[in-house]
Amino acid sequence: MEISSVQMLCKHLIFCAVQRCRLRDNPCRLSVKLSPSPLLSPALVRISVSDTGIGSKLEEYQHLKYPNDLVLAGKWDGLISISTTGISDNEMHHLNLNIKESVSSKRLTRLPSTTKNGAKFSGTEVSISTSESVDHLLEDLTFLFKKMLILKIPMVAVELLVDYSIMPGSHIGSCILAIECGSLPLTTESITSLRSGLEDYVLKHGNKLNSICQSCFLTGENLKVGTGIASCSGNMQNNRLVMEAVIIISELSELATPSCFREHEMETEIFFFRDFVPCTAPQSSLDALKGISWKSYGLTLRNIKDRGGCALLEWENLPPSVHIDIVIHYYDKQVKALDTQIGQIDRSLTRKAVKLALDDLKEKNQGVLLSRHAQKICNYAPDLAKTIARLILSSNDLNFQGECCSLLGLQRRDMKMEAVECSIRERIVSVIGKNDQKPQRSRREAAELLFEPDLMEDEYHQELEEEEEVYNSFDLE
Repeated sequence: MEISSVQMLCKHLIFCAVQRCRLRDNPCRLSVKLSPSPLLSPALVRISVSDTGIGSKLEEYQHLKYPNDLVLAGKWDGLISISTTGISDNEMHHLNLNIKESVSSKRLTRLPSTTKNGAKFSGTEVSISTSESVDHLLEDLTFLFKKMLILKIPMVAVELLVDYSIMPGSHIGSCILAIECGSLPLTTESITSLRSGLEDYVLKHGNKLNSICQSCFLTGENLKVGTGIASCSGNMQNNRLVMEAVIIISELSELATPSCFREHEMETEIFFFRDFVPCTAPQSSLDALKGISWKSYGLTLRNIKDRGGCALLEWENLPPSVHIDIVIHYYDKQVKALDTQIGQIDRSLTRKAVKLALDDLKEKNQGVLLSRHAQKICNYAPDLAKTIARLILSSNDLNFQGECCSLLGLQRRDMKMEAVECSIRERIVSVIGKNDQKPQRSRREAAELLFEPDLMEDEYHQELEEEEEVYNSFDLE
C-alpha cells in the first residue's frame, strides 16, 4: 500500500491496532496521542498509536510503500518506531522501520529489548514524527474518532489525547477527547453496538460529542430504527464475511434551532466501515445502493454522490423535518485480511443487508416506508373509515352495533363517531401496511382484488422479481 499522506498512515496504524485488539478477545484499550514539540526547528509532532491487544507482526508494515512525493517527504522521514510484546514474551521488543529504504534487508533495525520483570501483558506502541500541523492532525483524527463512536467496538475503549507536557514551564497533559467505545456489555453483538452508536450519533445531531439534543429528542421515541445482517460463506480462505446495516429515520421537532442541523441535513450520508474501522465508500456498495428499489419503500432517490469518499443520497420526496441515517459495516469474523477481489459479493451483501434493515424498520413502525401503491390506498382510508362508521352508528340493530363494538375493541360508552372512525381508520392503515410487507408476488395478488395497479407498478414489480433471481444465485443467508 502506497502511503500518500501522514493522515493515511495514521489511519492504517489505527486499523492495525483495532485488529490486534479484536484478536486479543479481551477488553482492550487503544490510544492515539499527539505530542507537539513547537520549540524544535522545524516544529515536530510525535504521533503514537498504542494498544493492549496481541503483539504486532512485521507483516502489518512490510507492504507499506513510500512514494516519490516531495510534499510527503517534507512532512515525514519515513521512519516508524515500534515497541511490542506478546502475553507470553519476557521482553518488550523495540524496532525501527524505515520504509524509504529500497533495500529490504536494510529497512528494519532491531534495538535492545526491555525486560518485563515477570509481568504478564501484551501490547504495541507505534509512533512517527511529523512536521504536519498539530491542528490539522487533531481535526482529522477527531473526525475519524467521531465515526468510531458509531461503531462502539465491542470490548475496546478508544481515546485521543494531546500532550503538551514536554513544553518548558508546562507539566499538564491535556485530554482532548476520550471515547469509551466498549461501554456496552462484553457479550453485546456487533449489530447491537452499531445500532446503539448510530442512535447516539443521531441524538447528538452528529456534531456534539457528549450531549444529546434535549430540544429535539426529549424521549428518543421519534427515532425509527431498522437493522439487517447478511453473511456469506465464501471459498476465499474460508472467510466468514458479514455485512451489517442500520437505518434510522428521525424527525426534528418544531423547536429545532439552527445549531441542531447538520452539514448534510437534506441528504443521507452513508457511513461505511470495514473491519471496525471507517473506510471510504466502495464502488461496489454504491452500485448496490443504486440497485435498491427505493420506491417500494416510498422513497424516490434522485442521485448518489461520492464526495471525497463520503457517499450522499439525495432524495426527491423527503419532508424537510425528516432525516435518514444509514451505516454499513463489513467485516470478517475470523479477523483475516479481506480479499480485494470480492466486489460482486460485496455488492450482493450490501444490497441484502440494507433491504433487510428497511424491511425491519417498516415492520416495526406502522405506516412508515409504505410503497407508492400502498400510499395511494391509504389516501382512501379516512373517507372509507368515515363511511363505515356512519353505517354502524346509523343502524337501529343494537346487536349489530354491539358486534361491531366488540370487533373494534371499544366499549359501548365509547361508540362515538370520532372514536369509531379513528379505530376503523387505524385498522385499515394497519392492514395496508401488513400487506405491503408481504413478498412481492403475494402483495400483487392481494392488491389486485382492491385496486388495479397501473402499468408502472407492474413494470416495477417485474424489476424486483428479476433482482431477486440475480441475488438468489449467491450463497447469502
